[in-house]
Amino acid sequence: MSAFKNRFRNIKKLPDWCFWLPSHIILWWRKLTPVEIIDPNGLLEEYRHETQRVCIVSIWHNRLLLLPPLFELPLRKRTVAVVSASRDGQYVVDFAAQFGASCIRGSTKRHGVRVIYDAIKTIQGGCMVVITPDGPRGPRYHMSKGPIHIASQLGIPIVALGINYSSYWTVKSWDGFRIPKPWSKLTVIIGNELRIPSELTPDDLEHWRKEAEIELNRASLVKPEDYCL
Repeated sequence: MSAFKNRFRNIKKLPDWCFWLPSHIILWWRKLTPVEIIDPNGLLEEYRHETQRVCIVSIWHNRLLLLPPLFELPLRKRTVAVVSASRDGQYVVDFAAQFGASCIRGSTKRHGVRVIYDAIKTIQGGCMVVITPDGPRGPRYHMSKGPIHIASQLGIPIVALGINYSSYWTVKSWDGFRIPKPWSKLTVIIGNELRIPSELTPDDLEHWRKEAEIELNRASLVKPEDYCL
């Protein structure tokens, strides 16, 4: 068994057909899940119709499972996700491709300069960037500074995306990854546009990092006692 595990760990990329069944299971799961979208500022409709309008979308790592099929294909094609450069990250890239989504490899902690450069080029090309600011290894519900740097440089907003399940299983992992139970309700909360000033001092950077963290935790219905710092 250990020999099999070691051989599997050495496989950096699986054939694309391996992801066909899991992606269709997720599509089926999504159809069984009633969705309510809370968008008090009407941002979803604005970004749907104003195709040159872009932003950084922040979402916590443990809420990603049903994100790929949540929105329609044209919006997914305008969205690029930042995904870890690890072997597991490659699986995520190949899985996301089943839904027509593209990815940037790396994180703001690993290959950070390259990721920020690639994200800036992506945004300048008219696509939105999805970042899990607590990835790839936490701390849970803690915002990194990467999205703040990018938003400040380009003068574009950060929009928090909270995906919340009424009933779910929790994986024993650093992020407490959530898997919704069948027929549980999914509530999507779209936060306010957070506009970051340019030419930030270190104190400014920390201030806006905290503001973005608070906004994403608010949209994700995270309680203070759930923080893992």
